[in-house]
Amino acid sequence: MRIVFIGTGEIGVPVLRFLQTSALHDLVGVVTQPDKAVGRDQRIEAPPIKAALTGDSVPIFQPERIKHADAVAQVAALGPDVIVVMAYGQILPSAVLDIPRIACLNLHASLLPQHRGAAPIQAAIVAGDRKTGITVMYMNEGLDTGDILLQRAIEITADETGGSLHDRIGEIAPGALGDALDQLERGVAPKMPQNDRLAMYAPKLTRKDGRIDWSEPAALIERKIRAFNPWPGSFTIVRDDKGRELKLKIFRTRVVETAGKTPGELIRSSGDELIVAASEGAVALDEVQFEGKRRMSAARLLRGHTVAAVVSPSS
Repeated sequence: MRIVFIGTGEIGVPVLRFLQTSALHDLVGVVTQPDKAVGRDQRIEAPPIKAALTGDSVPIFQPERIKHADAVAQVAALGPDVIVVMAYGQILPSAVLDIPRIACLNLHASLLPQHRGAAPIQAAIVAGDRKTGITVMYMNEGLDTGDILLQRAIEITADETGGSLHDRIGEIAPGALGDALDQLERGVAPKMPQNDRLAMYAPKLTRKDGRIDWSEPAALIERKIRAFNPWPGSFTIVRDDKGRELKLKIFRTRVVETAGKTPGELIRSSGDELIVAASEGAVALDEVQFEGKRRMSAARLLRGHTVAAVVSPSS
């Protein structure tokens, strides 16, 4: 079958590789987001999907908005049997959804209808889900509301981070897509409606979402820190013995039995331990980093710095 792939994020690269090397399907074009300036030096960088195509002759299109008429015409001119979408970052209009001869499929990184939206991987960890996976669904104009073709599930481990789960879901996506395309080609692909009453939403995250709310239970805080590693990252603001407020990034924690009087109370900040009270229980900060400094253990940080207090967002 003739396939057009539409995607931007790193999680879609394994699917792109599968389509590039498939003996059963012909990758006739790729649509991705425009190059953009990144980092403090605002260096222009290609999105991961474009970077993965270096040296490949497949046509690449990078429209500012895929809903524009010229972008729609470019995709239509490729004559796809199937459009495959994964982590693109723009909503496809009906004019694009209607182009393929057979179907427009989306690969979503959750077991729909759970965690529709932009951040399903982080949401699954934050929710304490025991499993997640990939859903291959028929696209419509709703937000991840289309009928399900198939799903593949994986277990979420106790030490799972957003980064590790991202990579594991990316690894199972090609197999799921291969099975879906095979079923479509044989005319046996099901269309299973989603139960909207079970729908859960995972809105787009920003850096501000990474600030820890110590009024939440310790178990939830620990899950958020894992879920937000590496994006958007977790942090709190602390005050040193000179009264300076410093941003402390947090990468690894443990829930501990110790309880404080108020959420955000610095229970221990000496020796090898940095422990902060939550609304229920407390959190030991095991791996941390002051902004602009190296990432290190809490024990090492405390040998060179004094942490006098945690600053609440309202203070």
